[in-house]
Amino acid sequence: MESQVLQNTGLVSWAGLRLPCRHHARHNATSLHRPAVFHHHSAARCSSLTRSSCGQSQPLQQSLPQCFHAQKRCVQRLQAASDISEIIPEVLPTDNVADLEKILAEKGECGVGFITSLKKARNHDILAKGLTALGCMEHRGACSADEVSGDGAGIMSQIPWELFKQDLPDMDEGCTGVGMLFLPNDDKLEAQSKQIIEDVVAREGRCNLLGFRSVPVNNEVVGRLAKATQPRIWQMFLQHKDGVSGDDLEREMFILRKLIEKERNSTMGEEGLEFYICSLSCKTIVYKGMLQSSALREFYQDLTNEAYQTGLVVYHRRFSTNTSPRWPLAQPMRVLGHNGEINTLQGNLNWVASREHSLKHPVWEGREGEFLPLCNVAESDSANLDHMAEFMMRGGVDPQEALMVLVPEAYRNHPELATSYPQVMNFYEYYEGLQEGWDGPALLVFSDGTKTGARLDRNGLRPARYWTTNDGMVYVASEVGVLGDVMSSAPNVTSKGRLGPGQMICADYEEGTFKENLAIAKQVADHAPYGDWLKNSHRLSEFCKSEWVDKPLMSSADVLKLQAANGFGQEDSQMIVEGMAEQGSEPTYCMGDDIPLPVLSDRPHILYNYFKQRFAQVTNPPIDPLREGLVMSLAMRLGHRGNLLQPGPEAYSQILLDSPILRESELEAIRSGEHSLKSQTFSLYYQSGREGAMTEALAKLTSDIEQAVRDGCEIVILSDKLPEGQSIEIERPPIQTLLAVGATHHHLIKKGLRTSTSILAETAQCFSTHHCCVLVGYGAHAVCPYLAFETCRQWRMSSRTVAMIKSGKVPDVSIEDAQQNFKKALEKGMLKILSKMGISLLSCYHGAQIFEIYGLGKEVVDTAFRGSVSRIGGLSLEEIQRESESFWIKGFPEKAMKKLEDYGFIQARPRGEYHANNQQMAKLLHKAVGLGGKEAAPQEAYDAYKQHFENSPAAVLRDCIDIAPAGKPISVDEVESAADIMVRFCTGGMSLGAISRETHETIAVAMNRIGGKSNSGEGGEDPVRWEVLDDVDGEGNSPTFPYLKGLREGDTASSRIKQVASGRFGVTPQFLVNASQLEIKIAQGAKPGEGGQLPGKKVSPYIANLRRSKPGVPLISPPPHHDIYSIEDLAQLIFDLHQANPVSKVSVKLVAQAGIGTVASGVAKANADIIQVSGHDGGTGASPVSSIKHAGGPIEMGLADVHQSLVKNELRERVVLRVDGGMRNGRDVLVAAALGGDEYGFGTVAMIATGCIMARVCHTNNCPVGVASQREELRARFPGTPGDLVNYFHFVAEEVRAGLAALGLRSMDELVGRADLLKQRDIRLAKTTGLDLSFITTFAGPIGASSERMAAETHSNGPQLDDEILADPEVMTAIKENGSCERRYDVNNVQRTLLGRVAGCVAKHHGDFGFSGSLKFNLFGSAGQSFASWLVTGMHVKLTGEANDYVGKGMAGGEIVIVNPPDINYRPEDSSLVGNTCLYGATGGRLFVNGRAGERFAVRNSMASTVVEGTGDHCCEYMTGGCVVSLGSVGRNVAAGMTGGLGYFYDADGLFPEKVNTEIVDVRRVQTQAGQNQLRDLITTHVEYTGSSSGQAILDDWANEVQKFWQLVPPSEGNTPEANQQIENRRLEQEDAAGEGTVSSDEPVAAAA
Repeated sequence: MESQVLQNTGLVSWAGLRLPCRHHARHNATSLHRPAVFHHHSAARCSSLTRSSCGQSQPLQQSLPQCFHAQKRCVQRLQAASDISEIIPEVLPTDNVADLEKILAEKGECGVGFITSLKKARNHDILAKGLTALGCMEHRGACSADEVSGDGAGIMSQIPWELFKQDLPDMDEGCTGVGMLFLPNDDKLEAQSKQIIEDVVAREGRCNLLGFRSVPVNNEVVGRLAKATQPRIWQMFLQHKDGVSGDDLEREMFILRKLIEKERNSTMGEEGLEFYICSLSCKTIVYKGMLQSSALREFYQDLTNEAYQTGLVVYHRRFSTNTSPRWPLAQPMRVLGHNGEINTLQGNLNWVASREHSLKHPVWEGREGEFLPLCNVAESDSANLDHMAEFMMRGGVDPQEALMVLVPEAYRNHPELATSYPQVMNFYEYYEGLQEGWDGPALLVFSDGTKTGARLDRNGLRPARYWTTNDGMVYVASEVGVLGDVMSSAPNVTSKGRLGPGQMICADYEEGTFKENLAIAKQVADHAPYGDWLKNSHRLSEFCKSEWVDKPLMSSADVLKLQAANGFGQEDSQMIVEGMAEQGSEPTYCMGDDIPLPVLSDRPHILYNYFKQRFAQVTNPPIDPLREGLVMSLAMRLGHRGNLLQPGPEAYSQILLDSPILRESELEAIRSGEHSLKSQTFSLYYQSGREGAMTEALAKLTSDIEQAVRDGCEIVILSDKLPEGQSIEIERPPIQTLLAVGATHHHLIKKGLRTSTSILAETAQCFSTHHCCVLVGYGAHAVCPYLAFETCRQWRMSSRTVAMIKSGKVPDVSIEDAQQNFKKALEKGMLKILSKMGISLLSCYHGAQIFEIYGLGKEVVDTAFRGSVSRIGGLSLEEIQRESESFWIKGFPEKAMKKLEDYGFIQARPRGEYHANNQQMAKLLHKAVGLGGKEAAPQEAYDAYKQHFENSPAAVLRDCIDIAPAGKPISVDEVESAADIMVRFCTGGMSLGAISRETHETIAVAMNRIGGKSNSGEGGEDPVRWEVLDDVDGEGNSPTFPYLKGLREGDTASSRIKQVASGRFGVTPQFLVNASQLEIKIAQGAKPGEGGQLPGKKVSPYIANLRRSKPGVPLISPPPHHDIYSIEDLAQLIFDLHQANPVSKVSVKLVAQAGIGTVASGVAKANADIIQVSGHDGGTGASPVSSIKHAGGPIEMGLADVHQSLVKNELRERVVLRVDGGMRNGRDVLVAAALGGDEYGFGTVAMIATGCIMARVCHTNNCPVGVASQREELRARFPGTPGDLVNYFHFVAEEVRAGLAALGLRSMDELVGRADLLKQRDIRLAKTTGLDLSFITTFAGPIGASSERMAAETHSNGPQLDDEILADPEVMTAIKENGSCERRYDVNNVQRTLLGRVAGCVAKHHGDFGFSGSLKFNLFGSAGQSFASWLVTGMHVKLTGEANDYVGKGMAGGEIVIVNPPDINYRPEDSSLVGNTCLYGATGGRLFVNGRAGERFAVRNSMASTVVEGTGDHCCEYMTGGCVVSLGSVGRNVAAGMTGGLGYFYDADGLFPEKVNTEIVDVRRVQTQAGQNQLRDLITTHVEYTGSSSGQAILDDWANEVQKFWQLVPPSEGNTPEANQQIENRRLEQEDAAGEGTVSSDEPVAAAA
């Protein structure tokens, strides 16, 4: 047959020959130089859909935002073909070690789902429904800066043989595979790519290449940025010569693809970056691209062809934080569609690289080595997880089993598994020894073309709903309502469910079965006798009696010497180690970390201090180690790991550890060989005295260990402990343990030996939680901190401690208890550090290197910490040797030591480390501002304050930077005014509670006077502060604020920035609508990744009232916002706030760390108006010491990263950049401006200016000047006035003006973003000459005027149904005049935060509770996220249909009723009717749901009452008030952190008590008549509103059924009539005495259980 071009399909040469590209009639790709055909506002992003597809008749686009952004105001950097390299990151693998820089370059979240048939149906309708569902999840994705290019959308389906056979009717689909190809948009490279395919296929010789097909596309729907990298899209067809089919053919396709990719990398190098194989399979095919959801079907013309028939479809919409468009990043991948983020990716990749050479299976016929490496360091987390899942599936592992292995369920602390399915627990425990989990929030949709399913992460941090129909269809989606047919399809639906934490569902297309989690898990676990296989491994306790040493082993003098030589200071010994030994928890401190970075300091630092812990923000959430610890574990294993592909009884023999912290007796048992594992100890001591000695010793150490591992050593013990009887020698110091561990770990990875052995550290150089985590993070399996244990023993036996115990000042703990307390504190602290990054298991954290480095050079990083981010250079190995030896010699003083040196790293000491916030600085500032309402001192006083900093040592990176003049100096008179500069000033988010009313309100008044902005912090705000004062007398006093001084007429104490933090304390509709700006606090500089905490003694009645909590009860905010588990969730909360208050700008507060620029790009695309970047040195009222000292990055690095990323991605003009963290003077402002900051935040220094004397006792409630205390007598001492702070900011502004004049600049606009003016100072540091600040001084490019960004209008959500409602004259009249109105609407899932804006309007007119009218809304359909958020009193909402996540978020009043559609064929009480995190932060109102809710129901509920038919895990978490009634079963961990309110839970099977977290609450039967009345009244109302059959059944047999309820009672509710019979009796007696009588019940009170 003669070769020809088939014009109608683009099919080329079906005879098996390829025509050169130059013969093609046309290319499907547009030239890179061709301008975009059209640009449209992304309001039309779903323009091909109509609301009729989602249950409405209007165009869908009307309900979508205007791609979030109203204007473009600066010159955009157009990306031409010649500079594509600037916007495409490197993707070629260059090293087997994962590089965090590459990992941080790309993060993404998404919406996913699938549709499949259980009756082997194949039709076009299934595809069409999948595309419709994809279009209705557009809001879960995002657009690039051009507002057209999508971040990615795609579908996976069965191969549409019917379509392809139109042009190849004789094709044998049974033995044919189809490849979907992205090829370079270049004739030569395209031809080369095809030639590679042909050569590899020919070389393999197993398949015939039938030809290539040019996929017909419509380029007009592609945005400018996506078009710049748009590939040419082809399909290839391969037919097996021997008729191989099914799984065997899939394996052949897998090998071919891997071989083609290897050939591409070796032949084309970087030119092959655009050559990507989307799929190569005989079962499935992937269509995807950098497109919006609705554009996918318009772009790929195949998708609208009726001949495209399939029995399943997987769909995916991507939200990328990085907007550099790369088509391969779109999903689905080959077998997975992933919504989430793998937090442990770097460790996972390193472990894969370590073990991939040992992964063997007969099915591969010895070819495993041909397709290595399995993973690609430069690809995304989704792509690499897909690689592993695909590898396992192609090797014969069922998809369900592969996902259970890779993403294991939290099987520990799982009563149902332990009782009914022990084989499932055995399965998970067995595979822990072969494969570490890929840990992080994830909803994974998978398919191999036959089995299609979904798997949720162990924490349940992504939404997943599913439903089945009587025509044999299964639907799964991130949201319900994506088909818009909830009402019309109701009679056909047979069940509705949701995936809970760690759960899975799977539909088998061939067998026609649909299985849920326990059935799948049991089936998989029954495949093999995993319990028997576990018998080859042993728990440490089986051969070791873990005992504590019962007396000191060293003299106190020897201990002091060893401590000093190994870096202990007095604070480390007394505050850290002894504090933990006494209390069993990590010590708490306050303020921030205001000492120099170790690389800048002239004091020696141990190596750990150069490492900063990474933490989760925006793209993934931290975990709550206090309240959700049931999903966490510190278990570790010792010994080699076996072959994952061939599990069996002999696969491995390991020692199982419950904790990585080993007692000395446990280490000795491991070392002694009382087990089958061979161990060997390696001493870390070396002969010093010359440069390079440590480096040589390190190389010899790793070489010796390598040989030992090759000889069978399965446990490597790195030890700096000398044998008994030997003493330390001055000329023989040890290699620092961390350096030795890291170097050994990476050396063994490089040699392919890492999984053959374990690393233990026996060390004196470990005494804090941070030390333990760094050691484990860089490879140690376990640590024995023998010197810290000895310090505990010495402390307990010291005469000082004995005397303090006798006097009652210290609890009486035994010497064993002291060591146990220390170990317990380490373990709790490690869990907290893991949780900051959202990691559940230490085995996943192990080797994951979740740190960044500040101050170590490339040589050090490459040797021991390869792949870690170290952007500012620093110490070499020789310089580390000098620093560690400077510590070592301290152990050999000329005179006998009496105590350790006090380095002053935590507390300021006269001869200790420099602290930037010191008492001398405070005194100078107080004098300058005239503290106490005096007139400001002359300029000379402020100059003395400035001179203090000029004479101080370099403490922060900006101290190492100069600003070069932009031109000749000018007169200061030519510079913009101080008033114009001060509008850029803000104060930090200091909460009322952490600081006093006097401080908080004084700062607010001062900021309002200068036109700046104060920040409410977490905790709400008293409405009286929103009033403008008109009652101030001549002495500056006002009866409105009688405790304030120095007031003026016209002052207001309102904080212009009102903060929304994770605890949602005080966040009400009225609070929101009275804000000028709303700040979402993602993280706090002093403790990123952790929630706020307010000690109970600071929770006064006033504070408790503002926070809707109980006086005296400690308040802890959850570490995550429970409605922000991903970037699309953040976009939703921003949407929520814009709905409630459309004129208030929304800011997002982030904390500096490597990769924050990528995150900030996503935040900008999520529609934030302002991004705040905070440094690690921010203050705090209370925080663990390790958090203050070891988390977060320098503000200069974070700001530079954010600004550069936003400019590069053309997003800079969308947002204002606000910066805070250690700002103290005008020079700080100038440097911040040059780095890109538009506004500047001042925190600690603002408190100092109003009277703080840096006593550093904020966490104790004992502030001597009343700045940070709630004690009345101390607050009376508060010295400050608003004028003090005004004076300070005038001084700063004038310093800025003088600085601008000296630089030749007339305004801040001319300086913002001018990093080209920044030069690294030539200063001599004590430790190194290797500091490199080029990252900071990199110029990002020209930007628009800063003042224009600040003046821009608030971003819009676009037209919403709420606007239509408020445009109704009758509705507005009812709102304004307290009237009544009732309306009916059809709704769909793209209508988000429905009625939130209406509620805000009511709150603006009447407050939270002042509306006496009635607004009734009858709604029908599927409500979008945040349905009925922010409701207020007088609003009544009934939804017939279903709802998604966040129902009733922040509601303050009103009623919500949600019921199923009529004519359903399933039990309403069994259906999942609402999503996760409902009633989050609710402060009032009632919710009635005639169905089940998801996870974290009523989290942080303060006052709302609710009845629901069942919930998922974590119900009533952090609840402080209100009442929750559940009429059905609930998940685990009920009432964790519940400090107020009551819960009533119906328990038909008797399993409820074991599901309760009893740390705080008491679990009891309903014991009082008042309690019964409360319960029955709520159920009665529920039945009346919803028609609940289960509720009616309970009422019908009340006397018996009430006895099946459990009541949850926190201590604060113990004296309420509903919970306490004595209080109830007293109340009844008082009523009788008053003659009022009582109403008795017909039913007797149920007896207590």
